[in-house]
Amino acid sequence: MSPTRTNGLVHLASPYSVAETTKRLEATLKAKGIQLFCHVDHSGEALKIGMKMPPTQLLIFGNPKGGTPPMLASPTLAIDLPLKALIWEDEGNKVWLTYNSPDYLGQRHTVPPELLKNIALLGELLEAVVSP
Repeated sequence: MSPTRTNGLVHLASPYSVAETTKRLEATLKAKGIQLFCHVDHSGEALKIGMKMPPTQLLIFGNPKGGTPPMLASPTLAIDLPLKALIWEDEGNKVWLTYNSPDYLGQRHTVPPELLKNIALLGELLEAVVSP
């Protein structure tokens, strides 16, 4: 199934659970030498305050060597970097991996095309995570 795109977001359907998709992404990041800066368990935090939400995980990751040059050229890009991937389950129990399109980030922050390539491989990396 091809990704869907809305408002600068790319949504990839995952055949795996939220937990498995998250585990696969973490393993892929580690294998590629990409630093995982933060893992936010939104649904787990909701439970702590007595609220229930479908499984929802946010991973924040990147590579300062790749991300710093585009931020130097376009300082506002720093609001969207490090990169993020949201792994979530919809009301129909379908699992999605959602991220900001590198093209969208480039347009939003006027990133020079030669520096956009530093984050453009994101789609391939995430598509591999949800491939069976």
